Amino acid sequence: MKLDIIPDEFTKAIGVLEEIQANGFEAYFVGGSVRDALLNKPIHDVDIATSAYPEEIKQIFPRTIDVGIDHGTVLVLSNDEQYEITTFRTESTYQDFRRPDKVTFVRSLKEDLKRRDFTINALAMDVSGEIIDLFDGMADLQQQIIRAVGNPKERFHEDALRMMRGLRFASQLSFTIESETLGAIQEFHPLLEKISVERISVEFSKLLLGKNRKKALLPFIKTECYQYCPGLRNYGEELLRFSDLPNKQLETESQAWALLLKLLNLSEKEVRDFLKAWKLSNHLIHEVQQLLYGLNRRLSGNWCSQDLFQLGLETALSVEKLLFYFDKKSTLEEVKEQYLRLPIHDRKQLLVSGNDLLNYFDKKPGKWLGDLLETLESAVINSQVANTKKDLLSFAKDTINKE
Repeated sequence: MKLDIIPDEFTKAIGVLEEIQANGFEAYFVGGSVRDALLNKPIHDVDIATSAYPEEIKQIFPRTIDVGIDHGTVLVLSNDEQYEITTFRTESTYQDFRRPDKVTFVRSLKEDLKRRDFTINALAMDVSGEIIDLFDGMADLQQQIIRAVGNPKERFHEDALRMMRGLRFASQLSFTIESETLGAIQEFHPLLEKISVERISVEFSKLLLGKNRKKALLPFIKTECYQYCPGLRNYGEELLRFSDLPNKQLETESQAWALLLKLLNLSEKEVRDFLKAWKLSNHLIHEVQQLLYGLNRRLSGNWCSQDLFQLGLETALSVEKLLFYFDKKSTLEEVKEQYLRLPIHDRKQLLVSGNDLLNYFDKKPGKWLGDLLETLESAVINSQVANTKKDLLSFAKDTINKE
């Protein structure tokens, strides 16, 4: 098969392939970019595989960076673009179920493609747009099947993360995992214990954000992969309930984790520990906690001014979009209007400062100051006092006198 229209991402790089070929070597576009082109999906990274060894690539191109030269990868800088060019290779045994003990460079495209994870990723394309399909990846694309290249048990024993990748592709592409491949995942799922949490976390997040996460969650549960993911071992039933939610695609990573955590029904303390175990960033953890707080508040009633102020408009709207999964109607426009009607949207907009209060009361800084500013902030938000310096100082005086 030949692509009728070659996407721009490839045409920009054709000169790189032609330069390699002009020096007597083979060169092809490979992997996910070829798959996505065939599926008419957006193309992100264009990867190139070649029969040229790394040192030979460095002799051909004047501007290169050794990004993974031990594994045959050289970054080539061409015009304003950069491309990872990897030598055809075979791999030896995998002692840690993730990285090969030894990489051997070869001159054969077939040898290179046969070591890849799934047939839909073992595709190559030449400069003319001709597809090289040595493992029936095209048929699997057409039938929307995820199938391991060769023996799936060997593929997953080599690299256990491939099991999570397969599940992730099921969600992202809305494909079905072929039965023998699924059986191998079920047999080898305990090997996920050997894989770093960070790598599993990346794949699981992408799985949650896929267009058909149910296609992945059900085999994720059936194969018991969840038992080797942080904090999920005892939550099989909850994960099934999570998979039963409407299968609409989620927009953000924080939404995905918040929705999952709502179904797991963890306490506030358990939520942070759970997300920490997944090695998520502190920023993302904070976003998820905010969403979860807002979701719990919103499911029990309408927004109050204080919550809108604390969460901010973006988080409140994100919460509104999660209501769909609980058969609740979102009120995006009403929330925007309610938020915009707030007297202030940030403590910095209070027309008295900490210094103003220190001077007014002639007191030394202390806990009282923070408490008083919080009281004034809340009073303004709830329209108990106007946001003027005079009114705020008077309200502050009354508050102090009552204590």
